[in-house]
Amino acid sequence: MSFQGFRGTVTDAPDFDASADAETLYNAMKGIGSDKEAILDLVTGRSNAQRQEIVQAYKSSYGKNLIDDLKYELTGKFERLIVSLMRPQAYHDAKEIHDAIKGAGTDEKCLIEVLASRNNQQIHNLVEAYKDAYGSDIEEDVTGDTSGHFKKMLVVLLQGTRDEPGVVHADLVEEDAQALFAAGEEQWGTEESIFIMLLGNRSVNHLQMVFDKYQEIAEKPIEDSIKSELSGDFERLMLAVVQCIRSVPMYFAKRLYKSMKGLGTQDNTLIRIMICRSEIDMLDIRECFRMRYEKSLYNMIKTVTSRWYNASSLKFCLSS
Repeated sequence: MSFQGFRGTVTDAPDFDASADAETLYNAMKGIGSDKEAILDLVTGRSNAQRQEIVQAYKSSYGKNLIDDLKYELTGKFERLIVSLMRPQAYHDAKEIHDAIKGAGTDEKCLIEVLASRNNQQIHNLVEAYKDAYGSDIEEDVTGDTSGHFKKMLVVLLQGTRDEPGVVHADLVEEDAQALFAAGEEQWGTEESIFIMLLGNRSVNHLQMVFDKYQEIAEKPIEDSIKSELSGDFERLMLAVVQCIRSVPMYFAKRLYKSMKGLGTQDNTLIRIMICRSEIDMLDIRECFRMRYEKSLYNMIKTVTSRWYNASSLKFCLSS
């Protein structure tokens, strides 16, 4: 399955006027209480680039920080969604990573999801945004909170040095597949460094060919070998990398389904994915979701979320 061009659900609003939008938001928040409908309709009806213009216009007109005012006026998951939408994507990623590693415990699932799925440019933007927002080096913060092969692979991904899409070393496809087989299935113990080096640096197209060749050699998909050879967070990270090599939209379709099935919804995961993919490939994610689970992403979100949060989330599922 291959997708071409813009596949997001959120685009620039026509006849955009940042100052008028800033005034609408100001009026929606002044006085007692706030007009959540007005805030919701406006914020989810603008692209991220337009929202950044609104932030500037708000400061110019009222001498105040729009994000701070929204945080003050709103609460709960609705606040998280709206405030997250107002951040540039790289700064949103940076906040997710920072939240995942600060304080007691680490949200490894968030680290895996973000770092396994972003392309080189998105990684570079994330590294810069993190430095700007928190005054520290993301690699140092991540390595201070993780360990072992899991940490090593995260460091490789944070370099953002994967070969660009389309770069295929035809003479190395079989060699790489053999190297992965020899590092895992063929010996006692696993040579994890080979998995880290190849899966962290080769291009998407190259690795797709390597995975096909691997299946011929091992007579099983590489996912099966990873499950039997690796363990813990490192296993989960490498499986996420492989899934993203195969299809990023399908990876996110699976993540969304897992965030909503069973008792309780993993709201933060749901919000993060809807926001970060809404201007990239949400149409493809919806299609993958329908193909895999034979149900509508729109309807599943509608079933599991409450009114304010529901309405705002649904905006990102609608076709552009």
